[in-house]
Amino acid sequence: MRERWFGATGRRVPEIALAGELELGDALVLDAIEVDALQAAHDQGRPVVIRAGTPEEVKAALSRPEVACALVTDPALLELDLTELTYG
Repeated sequence: MRERWFGATGRRVPEIALAGELELGDALVLDAIEVDALQAAHDQGRPVVIRAGTPEEVKAALSRPEVACALVTDPALLELDLTELTYG
């Protein structure tokens, strides 16, 4: 399982997690990429989480370095091969 830093909390979290299974604390949770909000949260050290419902949305969310985790509701998305999805 690949992990990412959860903002400046010192915690590492799975890069893809099921909604409801990750303690979000004061993380910024977005339904889509909002560049200004991502940048502001990152500058503050605040974790950023984006909800994703498709493989393409997961890929888009995780292509942003500010994003700590993509939250999904479909367990099948936990098994995505992001390398294959990104590079073919």
